[in-house]
Amino acid sequence: MSDSNLNNRRVVDSGLLLLRLALGTTMFLHGAQKLFGWFGGGGIEGTGQFFAMSGYPAGTAMAVVAGLAETLGGLGLVLGLLTPLAAAAVVGTMINAAAVKWSGGFFAPAGVEYELLLAAAAAALALTGPGGFAADRAVPRLRGAAPAFAVGSLALGVLSAVAVLLVRG
Repeated sequence: MSDSNLNNRRVVDSGLLLLRLALGTTMFLHGAQKLFGWFGGGGIEGTGQFFAMSGYPAGTAMAVVAGLAETLGGLGLVLGLLTPLAAAAVVGTMINAAAVKWSGGFFAPAGVEYELLLAAAAAALALTGPGGFAADRAVPRLRGAAPAFAVGSLALGVLSAVAVLLVRG
């Protein structure tokens, strides 16, 4: 590989690392709000009440699912570990978050722009891969994960989100 190509690869890897760190940290902290009540979050109980008021059955169980998806998905993105699956977890939770806020229009604070941006960034990471500065690079089977794995992971995230939304009614 030429010096120019190597430098270009490092720049791309650095950009993907920055995106993973920003998105992963954001999602990890959102999950920590739900699971532990950190950073002004409602914890399981408060988040469960919110889910119940939003039409989800078993609000507490849904709070645990959303909190784990965000926390573990965010951690996976930060580390670049199982990146397509971590990204799919984020996409799924953001689809549900957008559905809850859908009547608020597009723009914040009541709209869905933030949730759609997070979902799009996660989907982009699933499709592009985590870059060279990622734990996935140390796992031979994940190093050059096939595009089918990325697309399949995203499909799993979307289908899971749709299933949860159908339960919500």
